[in-house]
Amino acid sequence: MLPRDPNMLLSMINMKLRDRYPSLEELCEDMDESKSEIEEILDRAGYRYDDGTNQFKGK
Repeated sequence: MLPRDPNMLLSMINMKLRDRYPSLEELCEDMDESKSEIEEILDRAGYRYDDGTNQFKGK
């Protein structure tokens, strides 16, 4: 289970995307996590997923 604290979530997600997963969709599928929930938490904290770099970045 991923942390729900936005700062910890951002760090963990970006690390996993960098080191292991080629896309957010694959990470969510493999970890049985909700893509929309992750995006919502990080959107409220000022971050959006960038397909081109495969990471969350500030808006």
